[in-house]
Amino acid sequence: MDVKSAFLNGFIEEEVYVRKPPGFESAKFPDRVCKLRKALYGLKQAPRAWYARLNSLLLKSGFVMGSVDKTLFLLSRGGDTLIVQIYVDDIIFGGSSHALVSSFAEQMSREFEMSLMGELKFFLKLQIKQGLEGTFVYQAKYTRDILKKFNMGDSKPMTTLMSTNTTLDADEDGEAVDQKEFQGMIGSLLYLTATRQDIQFAASPRTSHPQAVKRIFRYLKFTPQLGLWYSSGSSLSLRGFSDADHAGCRIDGKSTSGTCQLLGTSLVSWSSRKQASISLSTIEQTAASCCSQLLWMKATLSDFGLRFGRIPLLVDSTSAIFVAKNLVLHSRAKHIDVRFHFLRDHYEKGDIDLVHVVTQNQLADIFTKPLEFGAFARLRGELGVLKYT
Repeated sequence: MDVKSAFLNGFIEEEVYVRKPPGFESAKFPDRVCKLRKALYGLKQAPRAWYARLNSLLLKSGFVMGSVDKTLFLLSRGGDTLIVQIYVDDIIFGGSSHALVSSFAEQMSREFEMSLMGELKFFLKLQIKQGLEGTFVYQAKYTRDILKKFNMGDSKPMTTLMSTNTTLDADEDGEAVDQKEFQGMIGSLLYLTATRQDIQFAASPRTSHPQAVKRIFRYLKFTPQLGLWYSSGSSLSLRGFSDADHAGCRIDGKSTSGTCQLLGTSLVSWSSRKQASISLSTIEQTAASCCSQLLWMKATLSDFGLRFGRIPLLVDSTSAIFVAKNLVLHSRAKHIDVRFHFLRDHYEKGDIDLVHVVTQNQLADIFTKPLEFGAFARLRGELGVLKYT
């Protein structure tokens, strides 16, 4: 559902005056200006005013706003549920009752001028296929477009995006490259990570060698149809994985953190980032970040009526687990900042459970370092990055 001229529907509370448009000046009152009653495009208050009007309408209609995500609204009637997600002037909605969905579409059409797009198939350059067995989200068209844009359409395909022997550094003695093109390639890859978690680590902005970036494009040439698979038969168990590549950056000795959170077999959230500072306790900081994300997901899922006990957070560092669980070891944790004590606090409260996982089964490993093809393909599949069949 797309609202036409959405920002023109918002009522503003502040006093805002504008000059009269050319051709609409009043000969009787040439020095007067216009006082706005509704928002205009370009006005700073316009997005907030539009959201306020839509929010008011939905709440009056019986919807309940999400406790964490304020753009999520839910309506329950007679055992059926309608879910509405807002993204600026686009509204995605669906429910368990066709009558409830149709009633909402009619109500919105009466209130605003809008176009109904039908079943969700394309959104923000994401392609979506829905079926009885699940939903597949991918960016095959976008992948082909960026390969063509950067003249990589005829390049030789590669099975992995980075060699395990690759060690990128500042390359100060290397030949200068076109910075504008290089930044464009990195930006295009970053948007692709919305569905291609297999390139999340390699597409980091700190990548300094253009040949490494071109290898990522050659990998995309080999795997253009990969995307995220969300199975309808997946369980509703929540778990997280946390990993860190200690001092992996050769330039400044900082570590790379990788985390992912899954609902059953479905990948919901993930991250791969360079830590802000050099630390002696990289895995503890990464685990604390993963814990924070799990708590956010737990609160969001509670709006859907889902309740969770201890959420397993899987790490491959036994020392991190022992320090978190054993208060006697506090003397060994003096170098750890407050974020780690946040992790210990939620373990003691029963929100999470720190569980050891062998390195071979650490799904977050794919976000922190280059892997050989066998391990890379296996972890990629376990994260749900598959080819739609």
